[in-house]
Amino acid sequence: MATDQVQTRIPPAEERLAGRLAAQPARRPVTTRKTAIAALTELGQIDRAVYRAVAGTPTPVLDRPVRRLSQAANWSRLWIGIAAAMAAVGGRDSRRAAGAGLVALAVDSAVVNGGFKLAARRRRPDRDSAHVPAGRQVPMPHSASFPSGHTASGFAFADAVGQTLPTAAAPLRLLAGAVGYSRVHTGVHYPGDVVLGALIGSSVGELVGWALRRAGRPGTEGR
Repeated sequence: MATDQVQTRIPPAEERLAGRLAAQPARRPVTTRKTAIAALTELGQIDRAVYRAVAGTPTPVLDRPVRRLSQAANWSRLWIGIAAAMAAVGGRDSRRAAGAGLVALAVDSAVVNGGFKLAARRRRPDRDSAHVPAGRQVPMPHSASFPSGHTASGFAFADAVGQTLPTAAAPLRLLAGAVGYSRVHTGVHYPGDVVLGALIGSSVGELVGWALRRAGRPGTEGR
């Protein structure tokens, strides 16, 4: 219990960022800095309010399947399984798309876990104070909350695959979005973590697809 009391005295990441902005020497007009600080604070408040709203909405029918979807995406197992199925039963384009998707997963993991999470160091949500139902909870990760790695990997995979296999893009993005929502539903991420995770993942997927096309090696092909 003492740990919870200590944690509540640590301000959220957006408030710490706003504090650093306020402490910096005035290099730009005061009104601009005040607006940026106020916007960060308000966005953080909205983020936490939406999180609490999801936590407080009873969804007994959805809780179990959403929890299972969230767990299926641990360590990118969901996307690796889809890539394996594409390579096994698809044609040449499917194998190329699967290879591109796997490359995107690897790059995304390095960017998110080795970059953004270390830099942001946002604390995970407090599920107890938000009263997230126990029936929908999954184990709370120890890594930083921002951005959502599950969401980022899903969108990175979807965008990389979609560049080679356009018909797969929409279904995979929908699935990635569902995984992203599951991370809020289970209480391990704020909505903002998911939204920005999707943007980061999509950017990684697009960049990987472009790089592979430029290199003339769009993924791993069957021989």
